[in-house]
Amino acid sequence: MTSEPPGGHSAGGLPLLGQTLVVIGGSAGIGLATARLAREQGASVVLTGRDPERLSTAAEEADALSTAAFDAHDAAPLERFFQQLPGPIDHVMVTAGGPSYGRLLDMDAEQARRAISDHMVLALEVARHSAGAVRPGGTLLLLGGTGARRIRAALGVAPAVTAAMPAFTASLALELAPVRVNLIAAGFVDTPLSARLLGDALDARREELRAALPIGRVVVPDDVAALAVHIMTNTALTGATYDIDGGQQFVG
Repeated sequence: MTSEPPGGHSAGGLPLLGQTLVVIGGSAGIGLATARLAREQGASVVLTGRDPERLSTAAEEADALSTAAFDAHDAAPLERFFQQLPGPIDHVMVTAGGPSYGRLLDMDAEQARRAISDHMVLALEVARHSAGAVRPGGTLLLLGGTGARRIRAALGVAPAVTAAMPAFTASLALELAPVRVNLIAAGFVDTPLSARLLGDALDARREELRAALPIGRVVVPDDVAALAVHIMTNTALTGATYDIDGGQQFVG
């Protein structure tokens, strides 16, 4: 599935030519945007997602090599997916899962476990199962956020997970080396997930951010995709967290 190690020179100025990217949660939003850009930069792309129909549409958009429909939070099919890959891969990006909000004291133990596992446990499982599949110098790229760095009661467990992710990423980078592990911390990104979370308040939130953000616009999936591909191609980067929120954390 790949003919050139990450970071190697490629013909035609395509930095990912001959490399393979797996996107866990690649049927929409940031995952799909990254898959499209990586394909434009020469990569072969493998997409996974829960919804077979939406995944099929995404595969056409990204000119994907192949797809696999399963719930990434289900350990057995996740492990089976990596075991059944036909060859080595170069990059894995995890965008599956989303934030979980709500007051801590209103959560029971199972709800708290789910809120944490959506990010950290899923990332650990992907790291464990992909460890033997990713070539040296390749990338495991995780997705987190900046919004919960400012603690508020309504955010519940999210600030704790947000605070833990950079250290978690750095620890994984040491254990998985020479595979590189990095974290993208995004603020509001105009995705289908944001639309589901905000509902009728989406347009008002967009306008609020356009007025407040130093960049004068909202962050879109293509912005995050550009950062993701840069991290994949710059082989000096590992164990680090990269913020991309248009300055949202500084203006509230």
